Amino acid sequence: MANERFTVVGTNIAEKASMIWNVADMLRGPFKPHEYGLVILPMTVVKRFHDCLLPTHDKVLAEYESKKGFAVIEGFLTKASGYQFYNTSKYTFDLLCADPDNIEANFRDYLAGFSANVQDVLAKFDFDAIIRRMVESNTLYLVIKEFNSQKGYLGPDKISAVDCGYMFEDLVKRFSESFGEEAGAHFTSRDVIYLMTDLLLSDADLSQGGTVTVYDMAMGTSQMLSCMEERIHDLNSDIDVTCFGQEFNPSTFAIAKADMMIRGGDPNNMRYGDTLSEDQFSGYQFQYIISNPPFGIDWKREQKAVEAEAKQGELGRFAPGLPKISDGQQLFVLNGLSKLAQNGRMAIVQNGSPLFSGDAGSGPSEIRRYILENDWLDAIIQLSTDMFMNTGISTYIWVLNKNKPAYRAGKVQLIDASHCGEQRRKSIGFKRYDVTDLCRDLIVKAYGEFRQDEIYGDKNGVYCHSRIFDNEEFGYNKIVVERPTLDENGQPVLKKGKPVADASKRDTENVPLREDIDEYFAREVLPYAPDAWIDKKKTKVGYEIPMTRYFYEYQAPEKVEDIMARLSGIEADIQSSLSALFDKGN
Repeated sequence: MANERFTVVGTNIAEKASMIWNVADMLRGPFKPHEYGLVILPMTVVKRFHDCLLPTHDKVLAEYESKKGFAVIEGFLTKASGYQFYNTSKYTFDLLCADPDNIEANFRDYLAGFSANVQDVLAKFDFDAIIRRMVESNTLYLVIKEFNSQKGYLGPDKISAVDCGYMFEDLVKRFSESFGEEAGAHFTSRDVIYLMTDLLLSDADLSQGGTVTVYDMAMGTSQMLSCMEERIHDLNSDIDVTCFGQEFNPSTFAIAKADMMIRGGDPNNMRYGDTLSEDQFSGYQFQYIISNPPFGIDWKREQKAVEAEAKQGELGRFAPGLPKISDGQQLFVLNGLSKLAQNGRMAIVQNGSPLFSGDAGSGPSEIRRYILENDWLDAIIQLSTDMFMNTGISTYIWVLNKNKPAYRAGKVQLIDASHCGEQRRKSIGFKRYDVTDLCRDLIVKAYGEFRQDEIYGDKNGVYCHSRIFDNEEFGYNKIVVERPTLDENGQPVLKKGKPVADASKRDTENVPLREDIDEYFAREVLPYAPDAWIDKKKTKVGYEIPMTRYFYEYQAPEKVEDIMARLSGIEADIQSSLSALFDKGN
């Protein structure tokens, strides 16, 4: 199982990451602790590139010499290097270390020899400025020498592309922690990612091979993409998985692009920019989307661009509605839906707000309405609290499907997996629970079997609870109930023969979509307010998913006799302690 592998590999890679991070010892003084990652992250990427290219270094140099007069030579050099990148400098780390007096000039020559896609990675790290600081502090040679040691070797014969992804992930976490940032803001832990991949692929037929496209709109270091690729190849190694991703943080984008180049993918599919205001994949369609976008973060920076696109209606991504300015996570859902192929599926992490925030007619409600009335919401899985590194709140995986099978059509599955996590021996930030193999298997089984009111696992231990609802269950008509203004004689004030509404008596009622509004009104309102009426021009349709209510379990209060007995016992203990204290004083 993937989590078993993660436990084993994670230990080894954590040790390698610790070794690399120890380079920070020689940075003390010239660099502050929160700046160590500014050196270590780009140097790790450069050394990984170096060690990957080393076996074909001479071949690339020879090819470069023979073809440097050609107008276009990139194809020859990538073929010679065996990767989507190359380096035409004569220098290696051995040669750099052999000439400490000229380390800056030689190192810059080495970096300048990299292909353009690597140059883009280094630019996102702002590596040139870091080199100047290392030169000024006399640490450049020491750092290069340390990375060139045997323990600093990062070649693919010792560290696979997948393992290298783990290592980058660990380094980013350490850097974020030292910088005072929330580590989880940059990546999602593997246990949650594997749950998301297995939900997406639970009933996928990949036996025919072909090409599969995967997109992450907030990719961080791209580990969700690499996990999806890994899982798909577990099912069929002959499938061509093409990954696409966008990221706004320059350092994590640089790592994602570097990781893609190392894994042999197309680095041009890793794109930099703000997904909401600078969409890099307009017009694209993807078979799978997997993402953990930021939540609880405002979209003021993107507001102008988002609102302008919303005005384009169906020509843009945000036609259904806009969420409140303080939380833009539903914008990412709309972005994903706009790019999801007609047979596509998406798994996206959200907090509780998109379930119920906003009244009927509001942006959040209209977004829910758009999803449910198109029958795209497949399932929502509530995870345990304390499942992510940067937040302890409840989180939810939404599974959306544009081509539901017939037995799921018109229905939504809710899975309460808040009791389906096992406590860690040591927490990482807010993360105190893991989705273990057992937990993941229970949740994926519950999702796959699609049973009503079924418990999976041990109700007294680790378990999840599945319930099935019709889409209409979540909808309601919000009606405005008016009552007349009364004159001094207690009679309704009329205007053009109709009673004038008294705004101070105005009320609203939420009528389930399943119910006839007039029948509801006659039953629930008129017996208590015979003079009331509905202003039908103001009726609005709303949607909410009160997940907590659906899984609420009544807990009988403690009996009065038991409470009194417990209090009497406490009182007796206090009296006994006081008596012992005063007796001792005497």
